Amino acid sequence: MQRLFAGTPFDRPPTCERCGRLESECECPPPTIEPVRIAPEKQTARVRLEKRVKGKVVTVVSQLSADGNDLPALAAKLKEKCGSGGTVKDGLIEIQGDHVTTIENALKAIGYRTRRG
Repeated sequence: MQRLFAGTPFDRPPTCERCGRLESECECPPPTIEPVRIAPEKQTARVRLEKRVKGKVVTVVSQLSADGNDLPALAAKLKEKCGSGGTVKDGLIEIQGDHVTTIENALKAIGYRTRRG
């Protein structure tokens, strides 16, 4: 009786692509995957002001790809520049307070194009 995958690559034990040994015997370090970053010059950030519950005002930076940017690091820079708190939520950067012009200037200094609204 023949096995379903006899003689095919699925019948053979998996081997390492770099050293050729069995995966269970391989001592190669795991491959590091570098995230693909999009240049700031090729992106347009939308900066707007939102009013929240109890009259709180938040400046929101949107339309930046979460995969192409390090949003937490960018948010940290913007929070430091504005001297206020904030967060990254659902791919948006939210900074507490009315800091639209400050954030626009900071993003332009980094290289992003900006639009209001």
